[in-house]
Amino acid sequence: MEEQISINTEYITLGQFIKLANFLESGGMVKLFLQDQGVIVNGEREHRRGRKLYPNDVVEVENVGTFTVVKD
Repeated sequence: MEEQISINTEYITLGQFIKLANFLESGGMVKLFLQDQGVIVNGEREHRRGRKLYPNDVVEVENVGTFTVVKD
């Protein structure tokens, strides 16, 4: 299942994006999740909370789903 996450800015950081996608609630949980497991951004493993995501970037989270960044 692919879900679209809308942003109204030029970009969003990966940490903010994960909270917006609503599968982790706090910044601390996001930090630990990315350190331990990471996500796939456009086909590459990513562990940095500050990674900038732009419209049309695809984020895959194991056992959660696939998310696409879209511009409002």
